[in-house]
Amino acid sequence: MSEPKNRARQLDEVVPGLYRWHVQDDRIGDGESDAFAIVQDGRITLIDPLPIDEDKLRELGTVDAIVLTAGNHQRSAWRFRKAFGAKVYAPENAHGLEEKADHTYSGGDLLPGGLTAFHAPGPIESMHALWLERPISVVFLSDLLMHDGSGTPSFVPAEYQDEPARTRTSVERILKDIPAEALCFAHGPPIAKGAPQILRMALDNDHEKLPTRH
Repeated sequence: MSEPKNRARQLDEVVPGLYRWHVQDDRIGDGESDAFAIVQDGRITLIDPLPIDEDKLRELGTVDAIVLTAGNHQRSAWRFRKAFGAKVYAPENAHGLEEKADHTYSGGDLLPGGLTAFHAPGPIESMHALWLERPISVVFLSDLLMHDGSGTPSFVPAEYQDEPARTRTSVERILKDIPAEALCFAHGPPIAKGAPQILRMALDNDHEKLPTRH
């Protein structure tokens, strides 16, 4: 199964209308995995959802969409689709899905919750970042970067990425093209302000110093 065994105990508000929950993920050596819920007018869009008491999500409103940033982030998507009757959106050519998505998307597509898809290959070819423009500009980075809570995110080690040089190019493109203020990670706590400086710091502090692809 794609789900981790642990279940989150609480939801935390990142910025108004955006909530995060996380678990210690047994699938990755008990490292942290994070998921998000966007709430707009009582309707909820889940991003890469993880196990949590379903009633905690129902307290926020009606779950009607689930967006996956990549095929390897299906996590609790299929169980929640059944529980809530929500539609699942997955990238085109996503690999390893245990069930068929209701919709597929590609870079530039508009998605539920006010999200815009941004093709961000590197960790895998079909990976996408997601951009939420309002109420503040937030980018969901999926596996492009991880964050240990120090305030400076880092790249996943190259041996766990398909094309690590493309990952760095994807981060540079996000820095250039998305006017983000906050950053949300698939692994690690969000950073609520100063996104351009944080992304530049991650690139400058890249200890592997791989060349980027242009």
